[in-house]
Amino acid sequence: MISIKHLSKTFHNPDGSLLTVLKDVNCDISQGEVISIIGPSGTGKSTLLRALNMLEPPTGGEIWVDGENIMSKGYPLDKLRRKMGMVFQNFNLFEHMTVLDNVTYAPMALLHTPEKEAKKEALELLRKVGMAQKADVFPASLSGGQKQRVAIARSLAMHPAVILFDEPTSALDPTMVGEVLSVIRQLAKDGLTMLIVTHEMRFARDVSTRIFFMNEGVIYEDGSPEQIFEHPVHSATKAFVNRIHKLVFELDGDDFDFLEMHTDMSRFCIKYNVADKAELAHAVAEEMLFRHLRIFRPLTLRLTHTELSGETALDFMVEGLSASPLQADASTDSLRARVKDIIEEPTSRGFRIKVLL
Repeated sequence: MISIKHLSKTFHNPDGSLLTVLKDVNCDISQGEVISIIGPSGTGKSTLLRALNMLEPPTGGEIWVDGENIMSKGYPLDKLRRKMGMVFQNFNLFEHMTVLDNVTYAPMALLHTPEKEAKKEALELLRKVGMAQKADVFPASLSGGQKQRVAIARSLAMHPAVILFDEPTSALDPTMVGEVLSVIRQLAKDGLTMLIVTHEMRFARDVSTRIFFMNEGVIYEDGSPEQIFEHPVHSATKAFVNRIHKLVFELDGDDFDFLEMHTDMSRFCIKYNVADKAELAHAVAEEMLFRHLRIFRPLTLRLTHTELSGETALDFMVEGLSASPLQADASTDSLRARVKDIIEEPTSRGFRIKVLL
């Protein structure tokens, strides 16, 4: 369906210097593939999508779509964009139009679909993304997740051969991410060809037939989800997919600001889409610090989240301790019942208690 050959993109900075974002991108994309594009920020993932539908015309190389080089002089871009839908980070809905009008506008204006037919199909698409009940409201009254689902329906209304998703959940409140990913999962099951730039590693692994890991402006590694996530070839790929985010507190005495810690932990959970675990993290930290570990200082507390496994944990590390301070009796029964597991193990400097939330 799509063949990309030696694609490059260079931007001119205000100071006159050049910034090369895409260096030498090569790949072939077949019909029905669901490709997630992952990698560090600033490595050209979004630029690649925008180059594919010529929102950012490439500096060099070739893009072939259905046997035609879309970078050839005179190629009709309206033809390309009818084939290739795009869902942006920030929705880009028409605020002065109702949800229904947002979905019917392009088919009526560009495909000359009769109004009655366009509305019928638009309602079916809105029903598909769970938004039919909001057909007559304006975007201002919708949540971010609802707006993104309308944007997906609007893209589908043009019957594209492929849809490009540019970080479709990055502008959403973490509580709304799931509803959008659920819609994309269903589209994948329906066999729609999709390219998805995403930072949601578990989603990418679950939904994709293929993964592109981009680094330094090139497709650094291309393979199945199993290969990329379990047997990556390059060390950079391995380091990226196994990223562990952490928040560290060093407690030297009893005079630490627990309220500030509470706030920092909440922000961490929201940032990494585990807001549902924030309340439990606060409760466990409070019980451990003020009950079970009250007499142990210095103490290091780490809140961690592993992207690929989705594991969120609290680590309590006490220096100079050779045995677990937790009692194997009723005093910890309530704690153990609320968490997935508690791992107690000695370290080279003391003892660690890892609480899996």
